[in-house]
Amino acid sequence: MTTSQGSDRDDEDTRTPQEGDWIEVSGAGEGSPRRGVILEVLGDGHHMHFRVRWDEEHESFFYPGTDHFVVHRRRPRAASDV
Repeated sequence: MTTSQGSDRDDEDTRTPQEGDWIEVSGAGEGSPRRGVILEVLGDGHHMHFRVRWDEEHESFFYPGTDHFVVHRRRPRAASDV
């Protein structure tokens, strides 16, 4: 369900989506993709879906399909990592 593409995504992260993670949905045809933050993870396994606050400032339930991927937020670096 997760992919690792682009510089703003975790390269090795394949964990289950969590609250606070970002989701991006491909645009239909040549439309622009939609991005939103996951506010709540509902269900589990093949029945997992999310309550999302989209960039357009509205909320809806999102049921994953083949046209999406999750972009995990990066964790702040600890002082010892610098």
